[in-house]
Amino acid sequence: MAGNSAESGRSVTSKVAAILLTFHDGNEHSLTEIARLTCLPVSTAHRLVAELAGWGLLERTDGSRFRVGMPIKTIGSQSYYAPAMLESARRVLEDLVTASRTAARLGVLADTEIAYIEKRCDHSPVTTFGQGRRLPTHATALGKALLAFSSPEMVDRIAADGLKGYTANTLTDPQQLRQHLASIRLTRVAISRWELTPGVSAVAVPVFGAGGIAVAALELAVSDLRTGLPMASAVLTVAARGLSRELAAGAGIGCIAAAA
Repeated sequence: MAGNSAESGRSVTSKVAAILLTFHDGNEHSLTEIARLTCLPVSTAHRLVAELAGWGLLERTDGSRFRVGMPIKTIGSQSYYAPAMLESARRVLEDLVTASRTAARLGVLADTEIAYIEKRCDHSPVTTFGQGRRLPTHATALGKALLAFSSPEMVDRIAADGLKGYTANTLTDPQQLRQHLASIRLTRVAISRWELTPGVSAVAVPVFGAGGIAVAALELAVSDLRTGLPMASAVLTVAARGLSRELAAGAGIGCIAAAA
């Protein structure tokens, strides 16, 4: 990371550590508060916080405050995070958008929700995990692709929290959701048809890591499932198999994966 290690006789590492430690109690802080708590100049705090947010280690809230990101939350938990994830995920999403000419996402389980990075079908860059809002697992193709290969306990936990109905098409009955997930395990293709947002459909497939564990999912937006499903499924399957091979070899994207 950039920084003047001579500033106040402190190394860049000590400054970054001080910033991260301000969140030890789970609070959110403004940039001014971070600078005050760490005794850093606002300009230095701004530069380092921006880099930490770019890696997803910190997340910006809607109120222009910051909180710890998912990679920090997973330390010490039954999850893992590989630093190479973002770079490889960007490449995959760029390729998917080029091939399909529609928006693409890569999502991972974050507790009972889905965190994701996204590449839109335009010239905007690929987002980071810290930039996107969380998505519900039961109402998205990404979530269902991961839930289908999660433990029964994880599915029970999500069902116990209540399956919120976002549209008339959302699966809100736990038994129907379990039946749907059983079908996904057979086809390895998950579909969301107007389940989160009216008029919006998507297709997703799981990405498997070492040991055959589903650690992520790839998703494409589809305007019409009747005509777009075959192409989306084929493109996603090829991309997911490539990522799965990399992960199995220990040199791939690496992902945050909820333990079964």
